[in-house]
Amino acid sequence: MARVAGVETFTARMRKTLHRARIGLRRAGVDYFRGDGSDWIVLAALLLTVPAIAILTVSTPVWCPPAALVLPIVVGGLLLRPSSLLLLYAASATALIVESALLGPYTRGPGRVTPGTILVVAAVGFAGLVIAQFRSRVGVPWRRGGTMLFDLRERIRVQSKLPRLPKGWHHEMALRPAGGQSFSGDFVVAARTNGGRTLEVVLTDVSGKGMDAASRSLLLSGAFGGLLGSLPPHNFLPAANGYLLRQDWDEGFATSIHLVLDLDSGDYELLSAGHPPGLQLIAGTGRWEEKGAEGPLLGVYDGAQFDSVKGTLRPGDVLMLFTDGLVESADRELAEGIDRLTGEADRYITSSFRGAAWHLIEAVAKDVNDDRALLLLCRD
Repeated sequence: MARVAGVETFTARMRKTLHRARIGLRRAGVDYFRGDGSDWIVLAALLLTVPAIAILTVSTPVWCPPAALVLPIVVGGLLLRPSSLLLLYAASATALIVESALLGPYTRGPGRVTPGTILVVAAVGFAGLVIAQFRSRVGVPWRRGGTMLFDLRERIRVQSKLPRLPKGWHHEMALRPAGGQSFSGDFVVAARTNGGRTLEVVLTDVSGKGMDAASRSLLLSGAFGGLLGSLPPHNFLPAANGYLLRQDWDEGFATSIHLVLDLDSGDYELLSAGHPPGLQLIAGTGRWEEKGAEGPLLGVYDGAQFDSVKGTLRPGDVLMLFTDGLVESADRELAEGIDRLTGEADRYITSSFRGAAWHLIEAVAKDVNDDRALLLLCRD
C-alpha cells in the first residue's frame, strides 16, 4: 500500500510539473506573439551583419555601396522590438562613420559616403521604427500578421456560406468589397431551422466599408450566426438590435434584412431593419415586385419594432436581396438603381439565373466604391 501511495504521489507531482511547464510555454508563446518575447537571436545576427557590410563596403565599394546598410535596418524593422531596433541603428550609424573615415572625403564613385546616403539610411530607419512601433502597439508580429488576416477573411467567408437546399431550389450569393479589398462590411448568415423545413437568411450591411468595417463585420457575423435559429424569427432583429446597442460603438449601426422561407410551401416572410427592399420576380407576369418591410436601423435606439411583409415563391419565381451599395450611389437614387438592377436581371430569366449573381454586380455596380452583396433565391 505504501508503494502504491508513493507512486500516486509521484504521478501527481509529475502532472503538476507538466501543467506548470505547459502554462510557462503558453505564456512564452503569448508574449512572443504580442511582441514581448525575446528577440536577441535576431538582434545578434543583425548586429553581426552590420560590420560585415561595412567591411565589404571598404574593400569592394563597387559591389557593396554604403547604402547597403539599409538591408539589416529593413529586416530589423520587421522583426525587432523598438528598444532592440535602436541598438541596431546605433551600430549602423557607427558603421557609416567608420566607412566615411576609411574611404575618405575624396573618394569617387559608389564607395563615397554622401549626405544623400546618410539621408536614405536615416529615412529607411525612421520607416522601420514606425513599423516596429505599430507592431508593438497592436501586438501582431510580422511573421504572423498576414496569417491572422487571412484567417479572419476565411472565417467571414465560411460564415457566409449558404446551407444546401432541397431539390427544386437554387441559391447564389456574390459579395464584392469596396476598392477590391479582401474584407467587407456586408455579410450573410444562414441556417435551416424547424427540422430543415425552414430557411432563415440574414443579409447585413455594417456601417463603414472595406477594412474599416472588417472587425465589426466579423464580430456581428459570429453573433448573428449564434442568434439565428436559437430564437423565434420575430425575436431575431430585436435581439440583434440589443446586441449592437451593448457594444456602444461610435459607428455601431447596421442595416439588415431577415428572410424566413418555408421550403415546402414557398411561403416566406421578410423583416427589415432599415434595409433596401427585396425584389420578387413573378413568373406568371414576368414583372418584379418590391417587398419592402418597415423597421429602423439596428443599433440606433432600444425597444425598436420591426414589421414584416409576406409573400410566396411559386415555381419559376425568384427572390433577390441586396445591399444599398449595389443600387444606390452619390449620383444615383435608390429607385433608379433598382430599375437598372431589374433590367439587367431580366437577361437571366431564360438561364434560370444560374451564375447570375456575380455578373449582375459586374453589370450594375462594377466601379462603385462601396461594399456590394447580392443574394438570389430561385424556385425551379
